[in-house]
Amino acid sequence: MSTELIYGLHAVTAALRHHTQQVQSLWLAGQNSRLRAVADMAAERGINAQHVPRQELDRLSHQARHQGVVAQLNVIDSSRSEADLPQLLAECQPAPLLLVLDGIQDPHNLGACLRTAEAAGVNAVIVPTDRAVGLTASVRKVAAGAAETVPLITVTNLARALRRLQETGIWLVGAAGEAPTSLYHTDLNGPVALVLGAEDKGLRRLTREHCDQLVRIPMAGEVASLNVSVATGVVLFEAVRQRILAGQHKKSL
Repeated sequence: MSTELIYGLHAVTAALRHHTQQVQSLWLAGQNSRLRAVADMAAERGINAQHVPRQELDRLSHQARHQGVVAQLNVIDSSRSEADLPQLLAECQPAPLLLVLDGIQDPHNLGACLRTAEAAGVNAVIVPTDRAVGLTASVRKVAAGAAETVPLITVTNLARALRRLQETGIWLVGAAGEAPTSLYHTDLNGPVALVLGAEDKGLRRLTREHCDQLVRIPMAGEVASLNVSVATGVVLFEAVRQRILAGQHKKSL
């Protein structure tokens, strides 16, 4: 079994809350109410926090913004595979809301997308294994705990996974700047997977061809496109808005 270092208040707190048995070591630097709360949570779970100089956490986290807390975890792959999709979809009927991310390589963008997906009540996030960032320490920190709560489905063949979603009645809506239809004129109720592309090139050709519909986010200014994590927030919460009005959303926002 391998180990992984994670850092940041939200990421470490989420690990303590959801994956207590995986936390092997915990290091804190400094004294404030938030760090004391982490130490108290760890103590309640039988984990002893070690207080060390801040320079030690700088070394462990490779100078990342650790916020005074670093933990070592036994790595158990919490992502799910394509084979888990049928059961997951059965559990979130009648109108699952999925997010598909095609080739996101920036860990900050993936972390931000996971955080937004959790806030929007997304049932699962689907990502390809190739040409995409995995669930790294940086992703976990930016996700602020969402990496531990939102099901992350990794698939070896994204086009095949999209076809299987269609076969189960999921409508695939891809975001593309040149699409003729506005996001705000698109029905996002019912079983929907929102598909967004990579930071630089957007949706890959094969992914685009598998979408049932392409939509654009209306842009009033001179900027031609949005960062993928920002675009994810826009499209997800438009779906949430529509579902609240239709009485379909699982959370009362």
